[in-house]
Amino acid sequence: MASLNALRRILDALFSRLAFAPPLLARLVIGVVFTGSGWGKLHNLGQVTQYFASLGIPFPELQAPFVASIELVCGALVLVGLGTRFVAVPLVGTMVVALATALAPKIDGLGSLFGLSEFLYIALLVQLAISGAGAVSLDHLVAHRLGAAGASVRV
Repeated sequence: MASLNALRRILDALFSRLAFAPPLLARLVIGVVFTGSGWGKLHNLGQVTQYFASLGIPFPELQAPFVASIELVCGALVLVGLGTRFVAVPLVGTMVVALATALAPKIDGLGSLFGLSEFLYIALLVQLAISGAGAVSLDHLVAHRLGAAGASVRV
């Protein structure tokens, strides 16, 4: 029993030192995916606008550049961890719309919903919105600088 407690303490110490990794990995995945997607949409606005129109999305000529810009800018901000809690919200919105329109025919229950990468992105974005960008981020650096100036900021 003592050896199990010792092992638990060792693992706790190890995992405490690695606490920076999960939010960093989530930000890297989300940031790369959305930055790439937004860039691709912006460079193919005609096709994206036609696709949005085929899905019945209102005002596709306005929505396509709007969504592309949201994905590019917010994705880049998540990637570097700046304003992560705030920019996660519009990205969740784009994924909800994607699930409700383009992917709706593929969803016939929770199993199929949970199997979609867009739903995983929502889960990661919600985690980032609630917990913050983590220790390896510009949010953390800004909070540290503000904290040094007397402010109490949680990242």
